[in-house]
Amino acid sequence: MAQQTKASMVKNQIKEWIDEGKVLPGEKIYSENELVKMFEVSRHTVRQAVGDLVHEGWLYREQGAGTFVSNRREQIQIQPVSSTGKNIGVITTYISDYIFPSIIKGIESYLSSHGYSLTFACTDNDPEKEKQCLEAMLSRNIDGLIVEPTRSSSYNPNLHYYLEMEQNQIPYLMINQYYPQLNPPNIILDDEKGGFIATDHLIKLGHTKVIGIFKSDDNQGLNRMQGFIRAFRENNIQFFPEMIVTYTTEEKEGTYLQKLKDILVSDEKPTGIVCYNDEIAIKVLNVLRDLEIKVPEELSIVGYDDSYLAEASEIKLTSVTHPKMDMGIEAAKWIVSAVENGDWEETRQKVYEPEIVIRNSTSAISKNSNESKYVI
Repeated sequence: MAQQTKASMVKNQIKEWIDEGKVLPGEKIYSENELVKMFEVSRHTVRQAVGDLVHEGWLYREQGAGTFVSNRREQIQIQPVSSTGKNIGVITTYISDYIFPSIIKGIESYLSSHGYSLTFACTDNDPEKEKQCLEAMLSRNIDGLIVEPTRSSSYNPNLHYYLEMEQNQIPYLMINQYYPQLNPPNIILDDEKGGFIATDHLIKLGHTKVIGIFKSDDNQGLNRMQGFIRAFRENNIQFFPEMIVTYTTEEKEGTYLQKLKDILVSDEKPTGIVCYNDEIAIKVLNVLRDLEIKVPEELSIVGYDDSYLAEASEIKLTSVTHPKMDMGIEAAKWIVSAVENGDWEETRQKVYEPEIVIRNSTSAISKNSNESKYVI
């Protein structure tokens, strides 16, 4: 039976347990070892299945504690009334997965220590859900809002809600990216530089045939792609066909992974891959494992965000840093100052500088490689 089929089997069984109420929201699911024995599959298969369920919102992880069942019916999570009577809304694309818990923890730690309550909402990167979240926030008379934009690379139909907040003097701040039509106060990472240093790292190791996999419906992905291209330009290395693979929120995983497989078995196969984030990098590692391509001996791979996933696999990922919790704390500081002092137009932007953390998923190109350089 194929690897993906086994992972789907594990996923479907866990979803059945949840739908049938055999495991309830907030309850811990079986451990990785227990699932391996129960389904008689590999540890890799279990990690893939559980990872997919976390990404889809069925499960959530708590570091050091385990994996738990999400309450999918609670899109809005409200904390008790604060000592100050002030309430801050926080809208992210996802809540219980990847780097988002760290960002939210940073926000929550600062706001709660200053007597503020929080209302969390999750859009699942869907503009219609963002609309529902914004309407819910405004109906609760929030005093300020921290927002991670939904699909920031295209026109957003919900801009009038933000303009309404401006008219009502409700401060809001965007994190990770922002809607350029509004040009609001924002705290972001220099993603163009991040894409550049990830690619430049591989080029400096001798890799000239490098492909990039980027999300195309948010500005983070487009900026990382821009940095990817700049690295080739500044190193005087020519592109080769199909060196960029893109995907969107709706696009099925199999589509872009199949594009990757086609490239990897072609005559122009690469020796390096730059990934949009660590989550994609893990999926790429799965593909490489299936094709029996060794990392980093035959192919080097770089992730992005330096998340917990960077060290979750047997191959530790070289990855570009993301401020995570510190970004959350800075966002909370800004919103508190804006609410209390009314100075929310004073500081328009904070940009974090990314760095690259080198692990064992990248190495210098083999001297036996028949790769050649193409100079512009």
